[in-house]
This record gives sequence, structure tokens and C-alpha cells, in this order.
Amino acid sequence: MKLTFHGGTGSVTGANYLLETGDKEHVTRILVDCGLYQGSHFAEHQNFEPFAYDPKSIDALFVTHAHVDHVGRIPKLLADGFHGTIYSTPPTKDFAELLLLDSEHILSKESDREHVAAFCTTENIERAMELWQGVPYHKPITVGGFKVTFFNAGHILGSAIVKIEAENKTILFSGDLGNFPAPIIQPTEMLTEADYCVMESTYGARVHEGAEKREEELERAVEDITKKGGTLVIPAFAMERTQDLLFHLNGLVEAGRIPPIPVFIDSPLAIRLTNVYKKYESYFDETSRSRVRSGDDILNFKNLRLTLTTEQSKEINHVPPPKVVIAGSGMSNGGRILHHEIRYLPDPKSMILFIGYQGAGTMGRQILEGAEEVTIFGEKVPVRCERRAISGYSAHADQPRLLEWLKPMRATLKSVFLVQGEEESTEALKAKIQDGLAVKTIVPKLGESFVI
Repeated sequence: MKLTFHGGTGSVTGANYLLETGDKEHVTRILVDCGLYQGSHFAEHQNFEPFAYDPKSIDALFVTHAHVDHVGRIPKLLADGFHGTIYSTPPTKDFAELLLLDSEHILSKESDREHVAAFCTTENIERAMELWQGVPYHKPITVGGFKVTFFNAGHILGSAIVKIEAENKTILFSGDLGNFPAPIIQPTEMLTEADYCVMESTYGARVHEGAEKREEELERAVEDITKKGGTLVIPAFAMERTQDLLFHLNGLVEAGRIPPIPVFIDSPLAIRLTNVYKKYESYFDETSRSRVRSGDDILNFKNLRLTLTTEQSKEINHVPPPKVVIAGSGMSNGGRILHHEIRYLPDPKSMILFIGYQGAGTMGRQILEGAEEVTIFGEKVPVRCERRAISGYSAHADQPRLLEWLKPMRATLKSVFLVQGEEESTEALKAKIQDGLAVKTIVPKLGESFVI
């Protein structure tokens, strides 16, 4: 079996891994994820370069979850000749369709910037959905010499660990592993045996603050912004992070723990994705399912306002503070959040609250690290508002959780390959795995292959 890394190396984004098995007469080739590279731009230039393999030769693609850094180049895969089957859990398929359609306009602009033909077209997305099959957790799929099974990664609704068996060997692809405890979704499944593991390392050098502090710190931010008479601006990914916020705000409102100020979800995509959440309540954890059965709309509450249209978004400006505005993108590298940041970053009474990972080179990272001025739409914008961050909202496992997930497999593991992390995170996790678990750990380079 041959494993080649065509993305996800030296970076959090761009996941794309190729597995091959068979003999000279017939080789089965499958991919795990086909994600977008992201950084200072929504899409980096390497997204538009040809794949290092022939997409026509790929028999199947297995998708761990719907975030664009794991699905964003699927339309390009089809444009370049892929005609195999795409597999994921049913929620991942539905989420991916919405996220890809939402990316179409931005990727079209990025294509113009790179002077290349657009690949994320409605036609290619529709073709992808025709080839895409939803498969539940624990139901094996056979493709040539591969047997593939999804397990719950606990990262976002429908996210999966991919277990692949071939040639009497087992390799796991962690996808993105979840933080615990997480709102709404079920916890990460623990597996006990594997020969090899391709594992994410996004927070491989970090320890999250206690998850129990998330609601408390969110409560404090809303209370403080109410006292100051300002606007609380929260850049949030439309997928998962916005729903987590809605879940916790619902609890705070119903318990009377925060003042009754307006909360705006200024993201058509987040609104549509929230409706998909409600379609898959069977994937919720038991606590959330119980609340739903009791009649609680866990993603809705008094004073929540959903702004679908541009006109409704502009009207937020005329609502006097205090107020809360939640909009995408989560790293401030596009979307409606930029318009709110232009307006409220210079306001000392306001606050920007980061609740997720801010990638290197993004404006969110610049603000979080103390930039006194940022450039938005070509305009220099001073940053005078208060800055806060709640790392406990991360959907990614931190270093202790990553090690905890890997530990039950240590007796059978021959090698761990670390991906989807910046160098500092990856190297820190590598040292912990090798020293603490005594398992050979490799940090692969782009294009590097291994016979396993």
C-alpha cells in the first residue's frame, strides 16, 4: 500500500491524501479529502495548479467533514476528470453542498486574481452531488482492495475518522478531531487498533482553557459590552461555530444570565446550515436530543435576529448599541464581518471576540496579535476596540486530547504521520508522541510517498 501526501503538509489547510493498492495489472486509488489551501487569501495560488496525480485514475474520494479546507477542491477534481464516487456521512454531504455553493463567488474572484479558469462552478458542484453518497457511521464500504469505515470524529456534525483496511493493514485518517465536551455533537470515538495513523496537529502545541469556561466568558463579554454601551463583534465560521454560539446563548437567555440585547446572525450561510442541523437531530448528543424532545428550540431564543438579505444586514447599523453581531468569516478574511469590522474596530466602546483558530497571515490573526491598524477593502482601519479570545470554543482537540485519542493504539501503531498543523504545533506534538507514547512519528513533506 502506498500513501502520498498531496496537501495538508506544513499547513493547517489543503488536506489531500492518496492511497494506492493492487498489482501491476490493476491498482485501486482512493483519496481522503480534497481541501482548499487558505491563508492570506481565501484561496491560495496552489489551489489553481494541476493535481500531482491524474484525477481520472481515482476510484473514490472519502471526505472526513465539510469544512472547505477538506472539500474546497472537489469541484476542481471533477473539472480535471474525476468520475468516481464520493463518500461521506449524510450531514457532511448536505453541509458541503451549501459551503461549496457559498464559496463559488469568492473563488471566482480568486480565479480572476490568478488569471485562470474558475473551477468552483455551480455545474461542477451539481456533478459532485450526483456522484456523492451519504453513508452512516460504522457501515463498511468496499472499493477495490480497500475496506473503508467512518467513525465519529466529534469535530462538527457528521465529521468522521476514516478507517481504511487493505493488504492486512489498517490506516486511520483522523480528519479533524473534536474538542470535548462540545455542544450538540456526540464525542469523538476512541479506536484501539491501527498500524498507521495520519493525524491532525492543528493544536498540537496548545492546551485549551477549560471548556466549562466557555459560557462563563461569553456571558461576561455580553455583560461587559452592555455596560459599555458598545457592539460585540464575533467573527464566526458559519459551520459549527455559529451553532455552538446559538446553543450557549440560548442557554444563557433562558436562564436569565445575560441582558436582553439584540443578537444578529448576519450570515445567510449560517442560517441555512442551522436548518440542516435541525434535519439531523439524530446526530445530536443525548443532552441536546432530550432538550429538543422537551420542546426547546436549542438554536433559537428571544431577541435573536436573522439577517438574510443585504438590506437587513445594513439595517444592523441603525440599531443602537448594546448589541451583538455574529458574522463570517471566522478568520476575517472575507464575508460580512469585514463591513462590521470597518465600523466597530475603531470604537473603544466595542469589542471583538475571537472564538476560533486564526490562521497565519489572516486579518483575524493580525488583530488578535495586537495590530494597531488593518487594511479592509483598501481602507486603513485603526483598531481601538477591546480584543478578547475564548479558545475553549475551538472545535479542534488540543495536545492532551490528541494524545489521549492516540494512546489506546500505541501497542499496534508502527508510525504516525502528522499533518494539518503549522510547524510549531506539529513538532511539539511529534516530540510528545515519540517521547511519551514511544511511537515513530513522521512529519511528511508535500508530495512525499511512503510504502506502508
